[in-house]
Amino acid sequence: MGGCGAGCVARAEVCVQSYFMNTFSGHGAETSPLGVPVTYRDRYAPDLLFPVLRQSKRDELGLSGNELPFIGEDVWNAYEISWLNPRGKPLVALGRFTVPAASPRLIESKSLKLYLNSFNQTPFDSLDEVRKTIAADLTATAGLPVGVEIVLLPDAPQRAFLRPDGTLIDDLDVEIDRYERPDAALLKADFSVPPVEELLYSHLLKSNCLVTGQPDWGTLVVRYRGPRIQREALLRYVVSFRRHDEFHEQCVERVFCDVLAACRPERLAVWARYTRRGGLDINPFRATPGERAPDNLFEIRQ
Repeated sequence: MGGCGAGCVARAEVCVQSYFMNTFSGHGAETSPLGVPVTYRDRYAPDLLFPVLRQSKRDELGLSGNELPFIGEDVWNAYEISWLNPRGKPLVALGRFTVPAASPRLIESKSLKLYLNSFNQTPFDSLDEVRKTIAADLTATAGLPVGVEIVLLPDAPQRAFLRPDGTLIDDLDVEIDRYERPDAALLKADFSVPPVEELLYSHLLKSNCLVTGQPDWGTLVVRYRGPRIQREALLRYVVSFRRHDEFHEQCVERVFCDVLAACRPERLAVWARYTRRGGLDINPFRATPGERAPDNLFEIRQ
């Protein structure tokens, strides 16, 4: 075995679950490492992971944890993963982590960055041991199984940047004057015509980190079947997030709930591709049951 030791994965899951339940139960983002100077640790440290309860923000949307109106997942792409092989040689890899939207906790992004950097000087016997260790730790943090894919950089496929296969609404000539908070009253749909099926998207999504106030930039996609959504209204609504403080996952859930309530589509899928920060990009997806998740296609800003 490498430096992680025999039984590392099984012990990690038990230890992390115990640590989170005893230390962070009931805590929100205000006690996270975001915005706080830290010393980077380069030996395996699962205690660096910081969970944030999803329910506090869902309460604002009137959502019960047991009766969510959506399915979905949060897809994280990780670009800074490295560890040592048993002979001390560094390896570098890319990762993809898929966190179920039904999990009781999301993972705070800076804590995930710090956690991944704690692998830098830790020896592991194999890539699979790294994958299983990360999967056990993230699963314990989120509270439901987290999918983990790790690929060594030389084996990674060539990256292609693609835009959503739909209609960009950013070129619409509209007057906008609301930026302080998401305003669902801006959304409108035409209930007098037959239902349509279309995909609309905007690159103008911007919100701010709930803790630090730093800007978060993203591309927002709305795919639906139902009464035709007024595109100018949707664009004004997207821009109304511009000075709003909320995590990526929470913003997408808010968009889903607002569009569902105001426009009453038969089917709805909402997702966002957020720009990379700290070696990570976060891509939440929420949809009515039966809707397919989008492919993990990268935006140019990622």
